[in-house]
Amino acid sequence: MKLSQFKFNLPESLVANNPAEQRDEARLMVLHKDSGKIEHKIFKDVLGYFDDKDVMILNNTKVFPARLYGNKEKTGATIEVFLLRELNKELRLWDVLVDPARKIRVGNKLYFGDNDLLVAEVVDNTTSRGRTIRFLFEGTDEEFRKNVEILGETPLPKYIKRKATPEDKERYQTIFAKHEGAVAAPTAGLHFSRELMKRLELKGIEFAEVTLHVGLGTFRTVEVEDLTKHKMDSEQFIIEQKDADIVNKALEEKRRVCAVGTTSMRSIESAVSANRTLKAANDWTSKFIFPPYEFSIANSMITNFHTPESTLLMMVSAFGGYENVMNAYEVAVKEKYKFYSYGDAMLII
Repeated sequence: MKLSQFKFNLPESLVANNPAEQRDEARLMVLHKDSGKIEHKIFKDVLGYFDDKDVMILNNTKVFPARLYGNKEKTGATIEVFLLRELNKELRLWDVLVDPARKIRVGNKLYFGDNDLLVAEVVDNTTSRGRTIRFLFEGTDEEFRKNVEILGETPLPKYIKRKATPEDKERYQTIFAKHEGAVAAPTAGLHFSRELMKRLELKGIEFAEVTLHVGLGTFRTVEVEDLTKHKMDSEQFIIEQKDADIVNKALEEKRRVCAVGTTSMRSIESAVSANRTLKAANDWTSKFIFPPYEFSIANSMITNFHTPESTLLMMVSAFGGYENVMNAYEVAVKEKYKFYSYGDAMLII
């Protein structure tokens, strides 16, 4: 397929700048992939589409406060440093993006916070905006993390046109987040409230967890018309044996298996065994899913509404059927559904 086939007109007013007042009260569009039928619901109505022994696969990655603001030595210029991933815990080496990049060179020192709570030195250029930096910090890892927590800001995506607030610290995080390492939230999971999880549990729905640390590659724009030429960034994912067992039992019993979010879907599709069951894994994936594609594990999916020409929209189209999904998106725009991280949700069954 071609990039231009995933274009649609998205008015800026439909990009959500704030979350729904209650997590489970965002709008929910239900798309039936066999018929293309569409229903309009509220997210907590998801309960009505699942039964005893069905399984939902959740991504339990935890977002850390990855956006820091510091000052460059000598000039005092304000620099934004976006922490992407830790390369070496002992040496405190990090892969980062810097802005404005042209001012940041190897050897520069950067100072963060009052009394220079953290100091870092630029040790390498990786891409036009990418750098490797080393934090010059003598304390324990726990103390270092605490300082990052104090100085860091919730890494809201750039298209959210406002500053992060204390509320974002809680709302840009799923209630089942456990393992720190993501620089963006697995947003389909943001709609689950504690009450809804409890009600799903009481109905007999089981939960399997995977961990995929969402990187900025998720948002990287596709710049080639021929999709086979696009390369995804690698992201680390982990699937424990006990969670694979829960999923495989549901598959064996022909239950509904629902991937909550594109990150859960990428994880499970990156760990399919020869007999098309889910296997335990601790690996990196750069899997790019676009139509046509045959899915092996999940037979339903919860996802947010994604932006035009995004890899996320391509995956959803592969799962729900290209015509179905592009038609559903047309309806979503007409019905003024909210798009992207803090936006509304879609259930594809």
